[in-house]
Amino acid sequence: MKKLTCVFLLLVLIGVSYGCTEYQARGAGVGGVLGGIAGAFLDSRNPWRGGVIGGALGALAGATIADVSARANEQAVQTGQPVEYRTDNGQGVYRAEPESRVYYPNARTRCRKVRERVWDHGRLVKDRVREVCTSVEERPEY
Repeated sequence: MKKLTCVFLLLVLIGVSYGCTEYQARGAGVGGVLGGIAGAFLDSRNPWRGGVIGGALGALAGATIADVSARANEQAVQTGQPVEYRTDNGQGVYRAEPESRVYYPNARTRCRKVRERVWDHGRLVKDRVREVCTSVEERPEY
């Protein structure tokens, strides 16, 4: 049974990471580890089962949260307007606001700063500034 569980977990991790971008894979990895640890502690009768289920759910949640964050940041930079996502009940709010000044220290990377804020039940739980860069492809002409 343990071999089957390990093979299943390996296939899930390979499947999750195959179609992921770098930020989704990072989010899935962190979510998977935290979910696996939490699942193992919560399922005291069979920690392996709890770890596998928690790891799979954590990886899915981590990749989804990373994807929402990246999309909102890119959309805020492209439009120059704040982007806001709310949960169905309105208790959770994610907001990405582009900084007012343009920040291009390197003409090739074209980076701008975006302020991310997350509220849970009206309480600010995360406030950070991220840099979103769009590079320009260069092809040498011979």
